[in-house]
Parts: sequence; structure tokens; C-alpha cells
Amino acid sequence: MRDFLATRRAKITPEQVGLPTSGRRRVPGLRREEVAVLAGVSTEWYTRLEKGHINGVSEDVLDAVAGALQLDDDERTYLFDLARAAQPSSRTPRRRKAVDVPPRVQWLLDSMTLSAALVTNGRLDIVAANALARALFAPLFDSETTDARGRPNFARYWFLDRGAPDFVADWDGALGATVALLRAEAGRYPHDKALRELIGELCTMSAEFRTRWAAHDVRIHHGGVKQFQHPDAGPLELVYQPLDLPISPREVHSLTIYTAEPGTLDEDRLKLLASWGSDQVQGDKPYR
Repeated sequence: MRDFLATRRAKITPEQVGLPTSGRRRVPGLRREEVAVLAGVSTEWYTRLEKGHINGVSEDVLDAVAGALQLDDDERTYLFDLARAAQPSSRTPRRRKAVDVPPRVQWLLDSMTLSAALVTNGRLDIVAANALARALFAPLFDSETTDARGRPNFARYWFLDRGAPDFVADWDGALGATVALLRAEAGRYPHDKALRELIGELCTMSAEFRTRWAAHDVRIHHGGVKQFQHPDAGPLELVYQPLDLPISPREVHSLTIYTAEPGTLDEDRLKLLASWGSDQVQGDKPYR
């Protein structure tokens, strides 16, 4: 809570919120007392909030702070998740258990023959995929960063695989989105041991990840266009859209679908990958 609010406060200038400025400022962005004025609370109260003392804080006050800091929807959700997680509880947090993807979900994925479809959990492990997704993300499946079960993890791949920058056009954007998604997941499930271990591993092994993690950027909803440089199919520009997949009450899963604009060269290349993926399933030829 302390670091998140401080980093958000540092991003806003007095001019942006209509406050007068005079003299030299010792801190970037807004001062604590300025945020307090904008939120309609006392400076002492806001200072306690920024230090993590949030027992008894109301949703209205949190909403006022979110407005003062100009948080977007994802950041606002994250703030409320942090507040909820910090509330005292008489119950010991239950450990989240990984769940297997039901066969019906794999059937759904396999029915999509012209779109690459995959399922990820909140830690960004690929837990299920159709043949085209395996062909599209062959560099991830072939990477040494896969786990003992052979499952790729987007965060490990982007930050720990030396070939990752060559696979996607906007590597910087991929890094930023990955860290922001993990930060949001940590806000929702701060007691997830597997998530803490993943973050610890990445902080230890990647200075780039450590720097980005310290920025406290948050992202929950994402989708758009992504450009790949596939080792076999060449350049690909694909539209992707994630959808919530409620297959477990205690584990967050997302179904993400990648497709190409009809009538484009990208669609032709994706169809080529689809044929290779079909051959791989039948054991006729490898992806690469």
C-alpha cells in the first residue's frame, strides 16, 4: 500500500490537479498534504493510510483517494484489493490449489481451428492450448524456462529467455504488461505461495524485472494487437482478446484468443501455422 500510493502520487504534478505551485519542491509529484486536500481528508489520516494503517477505512474514503490520485479502473481495483487483503481476519488464509483444466475446456480450444487459443492462470502459466497456439508459441514451449511439466510461463520466458526479444516486436511493451498483470494478481491473492516464489525467482534472476516490479504498475484488462516474428511463419500481426474463464472458484483463469484480420497476409501465415499444428498433433512433422 505504501509503495503503491507513493508511486502514484509521484506521477501527478500540482498543475494537473489545479493546485498552485511555488518554490522548489523536494519530492516529485504531489505532496501527501496535497493528496489529503484533494481527497477531503486530514493530512494525518492520509499519512497513516500511505503507511498501511487502513483498519476501518471506508470504501468512500478509498474512492476519494483513488479520485485524488487519478487512478484508472485497474489501479482503483488494485487499491481496493490491497485494502481488503490488509484487513485483519480471524481465519488463516486458505492455500490456493492448482486445478486441472476440465476436458470440456480442451474440447473448446480444439474446436477453434483458425484461431490460436490458450488458457493461462493468474501466474501466467499456459495450462492449456490448442494446436495452433502451440505452433504460434512454439518458442515458449521449446524454451528452457518451461516448468517440470513442460508448461511455459510468459513471465519466465519474457525475462529469462535470451531469444524472447526476437519473438515479439514490442518487447518492452510485453515486459511492462507482464509485470503489471503479476502485480494485479499479487494484490488479489497476496498469500499465494506459488506466486510469491515466481516473483522472488524473477527478482533474483532479472534486474529488468526488479526495476519494473518496483514501479508498482498495474494491469488487469488487456487486449489489442500484437506483432510477432515467428521463426517459421515470419512476421505476424494478430488481434488478441482475453476472456475470464471461471473454471475454479479459487483460481483465476483466462482464455485468450489470437486471430488475424480476414483477407490479409497475416491470415495466410496463420493458416500455414494451423496446418503445421495439425500435422504435429498427427505426429507427421514438428513445428520447427
